[in-house]
Amino acid sequence: MKRETTGYYHQTVLFGETVRAFIPTPLPPTPPLELDETLCALLDKAALALGRLDGISAVLPDPQFFLYSYVRQEAVLSSQIEGTQSSFSDLICHELHNAPTPRNDDISEVSRYVNAMEYGLGQINAGNPLSLRLLCEVHRRLVGDGRGADKEPGTFRRSQNWIGGTRPGNALFVPPPPDAVIECAGALEKFINNIPPTITRPIIKAALAHVQFETIHPFLDGNGRLGRLLITLLLCAEGILRQPMLYLSLHFKRHRDDYYRLLQNVRVQGEWEEWLRFFLEGVVETAETAARTAQKLLQVFEKDRALLAGANNTVRRMFGELQKRPAITAAAAGKKLVVSNPTARKAIAALETLGILREITGGTYRRVYVYDAYLDAVNTPQ
Repeated sequence: MKRETTGYYHQTVLFGETVRAFIPTPLPPTPPLELDETLCALLDKAALALGRLDGISAVLPDPQFFLYSYVRQEAVLSSQIEGTQSSFSDLICHELHNAPTPRNDDISEVSRYVNAMEYGLGQINAGNPLSLRLLCEVHRRLVGDGRGADKEPGTFRRSQNWIGGTRPGNALFVPPPPDAVIECAGALEKFINNIPPTITRPIIKAALAHVQFETIHPFLDGNGRLGRLLITLLLCAEGILRQPMLYLSLHFKRHRDDYYRLLQNVRVQGEWEEWLRFFLEGVVETAETAARTAQKLLQVFEKDRALLAGANNTVRRMFGELQKRPAITAAAAGKKLVVSNPTARKAIAALETLGILREITGGTYRRVYVYDAYLDAVNTPQ
């Protein structure tokens, strides 16, 4: 049965003109999703790809080696969708104490994304439910002291927002009016937590919840980033992933026009199945890419470890730290390894000679060194 829409319009007057704000009906969709043979096969393929990815996290010597870079890549990509120009290298330099960093505003925004992500995942791992309260706490960390600091961080909006256009009257899409936000968000929270009890496969639930969150657009700023983060939080809360190793921002960025078009088609034409197809294709692509990247990173570590056969203990320990964070300064290394700055500089020089480290600032003071092969493994599409 074809759906005409997934909600209804509420007419109001804003800034002297009539505006139709869209209020989505609660999930799951009515009538139910129609999963044809090809969509069921794609769903099974996505589940298998997620299972393989989760299995890799179980056999990695230390999942944190991979998660450090992968979480930060997602933060960079998700923020780039919103218009920032920062890179992965910018971020890891920013995280070094006193390291010089270009585009400070952009990179601070990405750094907040990492903080918000790690906080949310920490709460989930501690057994807390994926609730509206948790989403508000994550949102507060996401935009609290940045460009959105004046947009009521951590608080559901109390004014009308819109997507596209210069005002609600010529916008591409107008989300629910502020007095409907809490009711809509509350219904989404119930769906996420199976209230009333329902049987919705977690991958499908994540796909539906992302659209619904973006449609409600409950905050004045940061909805896109938090909506993408919601996918991973939900899959971890459902136990599908033991580690946060699936992020879809690269897929959404590569297919940005399709992404926004399909979101809108769900709202106005009820095309949930086409959105689900796009989402599942992204899960398969992203999960398989992440698995290959993790394997490539392990190969890089093994190859470079073989170069350290004659190295002293400080150099070996520094290499161990570089596997966790692929950028370093002499001061940061000295503090981390509890050695003097001259000793740290000698170890860095040894790793430079071996071709493992490369200096990127070009100066003589506060020099930053990066683990090139690590960055190549993470940055190069697999």
